[in-house]
Amino acid sequence: MKTEIVNDIQFTRIDSDVNGNPRYVCHFSNLLKDSENTDDISFKYAMALARAKKIGGKKFHNKQYGGGIVFQSYNIRMLAEEIIELTK
Repeated sequence: MKTEIVNDIQFTRIDSDVNGNPRYVCHFSNLLKDSENTDDISFKYAMALARAKKIGGKKFHNKQYGGGIVFQSYNIRMLAEEIIELTK
């Protein structure tokens, strides 16, 4: 798996979807605002997932990457900018 860091967000390239579209996974903590600092991990994951769904993200069901959110994207630089906008 190839890893790339864009705007301080680490994306991991995973297998393409059934149609050949590229997919990238990032950790849910990249989608949290600084003010959302709580010990409740499930609450933080739910908040991050709700934000990710606004830009096409989905829960990544895989043991190899705990707490991941997957995006189908041809331009991860733009995706990183969208994530930053959501977390302002």
